[in-house]
Amino acid sequence: MIDSSGAHVVLASSSDENHPPENITDGNNKTFWMSTGMFPQEFIIRFPETTNISTVTMDSYNIKHLKIERNTSPNAANFEPVTQEEIEQTEGHLQLNSISLKGCRATHLRFIVTEGYDHFVSVHRISVKT
Repeated sequence: MIDSSGAHVVLASSSDENHPPENITDGNNKTFWMSTGMFPQEFIIRFPETTNISTVTMDSYNIKHLKIERNTSPNAANFEPVTQEEIEQTEGHLQLNSISLKGCRATHLRFIVTEGYDHFVSVHRISVKT
C-alpha cells in the first residue's frame, strides 16, 4: 500500500467528489479516482523522500496508453520520461499491470493517460516496489 509509505497524490487533472484522486493511494481496490473525460489526464504522486522504484503496480479500467515520468526535485516540475505502456483492454474487470521502472530514483511520479478505451478512465490503486 503506497499511503503507508507517506506517498500521496499532489495533483490530478480532474476530480469527481465521489471518486477523488486520494483514492489512488488508499490501498482499497473498491475506491478509485475517475477522470472527467477528455485526454490527456494525469496525476502526480509525491514520495516523502527520493525513492528507488523497481516496479509500479497499477489497477485501472479503460486506460489504453500510459506515460510515466519522474523527477527528484522537491517541486512537481521538470519531469523526465521513464516509460510508456500500451495497456490491454479488459471487459468487466480491472486492468492489473506491473510496470518495470528499473530502479529509477524519484521524488515524484507523473502518470499521464494519453488515450482510453472510453471517455472515462479509473485508477483504483497504485503500489510501488522498491
